[in-house]
Amino acid sequence: MIDKTTVATLTKQDLLAVVQIAKAAGDAIMTIYGQEDFSVSHKGDDSPVTAADLAAHSVIVASLAERFVGIPVMSEEAAEISWDERSQWDTYWLIDPLDGTKEFIKRNGEFTVNIALIHQGVALAGVVYAPVLGTYYYGAKHLGAWRQKAGLESPLMGASHPRQIPIVVGSRSHLSPDIAEYLQRLGAHEMLSVGSSLKFCMLAEGAADLYPRLGPTSEWDTAAAQAVLESAGGSVVCYDSGLPLTYNQKPAILNPYFIATAPGWVA
Repeated sequence: MIDKTTVATLTKQDLLAVVQIAKAAGDAIMTIYGQEDFSVSHKGDDSPVTAADLAAHSVIVASLAERFVGIPVMSEEAAEISWDERSQWDTYWLIDPLDGTKEFIKRNGEFTVNIALIHQGVALAGVVYAPVLGTYYYGAKHLGAWRQKAGLESPLMGASHPRQIPIVVGSRSHLSPDIAEYLQRLGAHEMLSVGSSLKFCMLAEGAADLYPRLGPTSEWDTAAAQAVLESAGGSVVCYDSGLPLTYNQKPAILNPYFIATAPGWVA
């Protein structure tokens, strides 16, 4: 077991414990997903929220507090923590209980449970679980990264052979005008539209090569999947500076534009 003073001792057993927490949250989500109808409300920023978001939040927060004593948690569904407080955090959990609420509402299955461990601004470890797909992606910087489906675990290392024409993934719900200019400069490519943090996971497993995000995201949208991708050997860098995407370094929780690349790919 880790605590806030021994985060470097995170083991694969700890990581798999977080996988189980994500599964429990996914089970709570699927109970509501299976209903014929469910209510949808909106937050102050007009983003949707459902009972599934809140149920998953409750499961994750309670489970992390029990398993990993003393590490604070920041969740999309409890984001009112002040900068004065969280700026003091060296280590914390950053979660998006249901990433892709719009995909959940559309019932297309492309939504995930995201749980990340942030240490000194770095997404150290992460778990991404897609309940409808029955697939887990998880990794930690010092351990490696894996995909688990139907009880079978396989390492994540990107594509086995580089592609001459890259596969680019983008969002179903968020389109940026800046993307067209980026893709024009990129040249020949194949474009796939995918929801939630699954875009990062497709890079990690070798199903795609690039994910340019030239539009708004929040830190909880990216942290878990960034940890998985970087643990597999990929990268996530800020579009303007080329520096790694970091966390909890400023009062605002919005990310800068970024480019995510698969293991072995040079953007």
